[in-house]
Amino acid sequence: MANLDDITDMTTLRAEIDALDRDLIALFARRRQMIDCAARIKQTQDLPARIDWRVEEVVMNARRNADAAGLDPDLFEAIWRRLVDAAIEQEDRQLKGSRP
Repeated sequence: MANLDDITDMTTLRAEIDALDRDLIALFARRRQMIDCAARIKQTQDLPARIDWRVEEVVMNARRNADAAGLDPDLFEAIWRRLVDAAIEQEDRQLKGSRP
């Protein structure tokens, strides 16, 4: 990753953003694998896909992390609520025996 102070043109900056986006997608793919693992564990322990206290814990962690990084915590709360909802839908499908 280039030092931002060394970037002087939009082509280079766009390439750096594109590379970062690829890294973010790879991290989301890894997170999805972890959600599959969570569903497997929940199935063996007869747990539901949605555990309300955990949803709130994950979202509040995202808010705190965003705020600590100088980002808008409201925005990242909204993003993480959607991310968690999608993860719960994924787990629910797996717990019911179907995959997307």
